[in-house]
Amino acid sequence: MDAPSSDSPTGPGTTAAARRVGYVLGVLVNVLLLVLVHGWPGWESVPFLTPETAEVLGEVDAAIVVGIVANLGYLVADPPWLRALGDVVTAAVGLVATIAVWNVFPFEFTGQTFPWDTVLRVLLVAGMVGSVVAIVVALVRLARGSRTRSPAR
Repeated sequence: MDAPSSDSPTGPGTTAAARRVGYVLGVLVNVLLLVLVHGWPGWESVPFLTPETAEVLGEVDAAIVVGIVANLGYLVADPPWLRALGDVVTAAVGLVATIAVWNVFPFEFTGQTFPWDTVLRVLLVAGMVGSVVAIVVALVRLARGSRTRSPAR
C-alpha cells in the first residue's frame, strides 16, 4: 500500500496509486479527444464549427499532446517539482491554444436566439485567466520545491 503524500496536488492523504489512476485517466481522456477531433466523428461533423477550425487544430492538438506526455511522465515519476514544471508547460501551451481559438473564433451560431458567441467569448477569457493563474501558481510551487532542496548556507 502506498503511503499518503501531503505534497500531492489533490490534497493531503492522496496515495501514489490514486495519483497514477488520475494520470492514466488523463491520458485516456486526451487520447479520446484526439480521436474525436481527428477520427470519428471528426470536428467537421460539429455543426457550429466553421472551416476556420483547421487553423487552430495545431495549437489545440499541441495542448492535448502535451497533456498526454505530462501524464505519461508522471506515471514514471511524480515528484512535486516535476508536476509543477508539467503544470507550467501544460498551462502555457493551453493558453496559447486558447488565444488562437479566441483570435480565429471558428464558431458560427446563426439562427440562434441565445447569445452563444458571447458565452463562448466569456468562457475563453475565463480559460485564459485560469491558465495565467495556473502558470503563476505552478511557478511558485516550482520555486518553493527548488528552494527547499538547495543546501542550507
